[in-house]
Amino acid sequence: MSERRLRLALFGSGRIGQVHARSVATHPDIDLAVIADPFVEGARRLAAETGTKAVADPEEVFAEADLDGVVIASPTSTHVDLITRSRAHGLAVLCEKPIDLDIDTVLECRDKLGDTTSPIMLGFNRRFDPHFAAVRGRVAAGEIGTLEQLTIISRDPAPAPVDYIAGSGGIFRDMTIHDLDMARFFVPDIVEVTAVGSNVFSDDIKRYDDYDSVVVTLRGRGGELITITNSRHCAYGYDQRLEAFGSTGMLSAGNVTETTVRKFGSEGTEGAGPCLPFFLERYAEAYRAELDAFAHSIRTGEPCTPGFDDGVTALVLANAAEESARTGGTVTV
Repeated sequence: MSERRLRLALFGSGRIGQVHARSVATHPDIDLAVIADPFVEGARRLAAETGTKAVADPEEVFAEADLDGVVIASPTSTHVDLITRSRAHGLAVLCEKPIDLDIDTVLECRDKLGDTTSPIMLGFNRRFDPHFAAVRGRVAAGEIGTLEQLTIISRDPAPAPVDYIAGSGGIFRDMTIHDLDMARFFVPDIVEVTAVGSNVFSDDIKRYDDYDSVVVTLRGRGGELITITNSRHCAYGYDQRLEAFGSTGMLSAGNVTETTVRKFGSEGTEGAGPCLPFFLERYAEAYRAELDAFAHSIRTGEPCTPGFDDGVTALVLANAAEESARTGGTVTV
């Protein structure tokens, strides 16, 4: 297998499916075998762009010869079924988060999977962002001594469409879940969750009993404190920052802009261009690195990181954050 090109199939041709399709199609060692989506017209347009074929029925994917794995970028409600069927066919799986909105369904899926050996990766792509990964590596190397505090800031440029919000599972399971996994990237063992949520600008989000702004505090087993700040809007673009504070120093990763040019003048200093527009641009490198890691696991049989259990834990923490925000108390996990 190490000497031949891998063949992957893609489920879903929506926004995130398009990201994965282009990543696979431009990879030097991977072929995009087929795109499956019941809304087949969108799949056909994406297939024409990426040089592959489109089908409406998942069974046509599983009938493909010499398929090595699948990328699941379809709606959350389809994830468990497609994971289970893919693994039954011996295929490696890269699945977007969350596995499902219901933790019992996720745990049942884990039980069904049992000890199957095909790799499974969860799409927490921010672990592969070169800036965040560099901070984490230097923290792990002891460069700032003992990690004491971690601050994660993640603000979207604008809310998602209302129909998306309605089925998203709420901000904690849809948006904060990425930051909860990032917290575990640095501090794997989280024992307490405290969260507050507010509605400060969006009546549409409030109508669905969801928050448009949240702050989450986590405590690690070693006493580490992690603060996550989320907002569904941001006037200056896609705000993605991280700071790790330790006993002997601090490391930070700031926002990425189109250039490193800064303006200094009488009206101000260090004037920079806007942040990158959204996750497609900000995390382009992370998606490519994620695909490389997935391919490596397929070729070598090594476990994927982040794996299925990371998806389970992130959902447990998201549920705890939701409970904390609704009750006003701290939730032990």
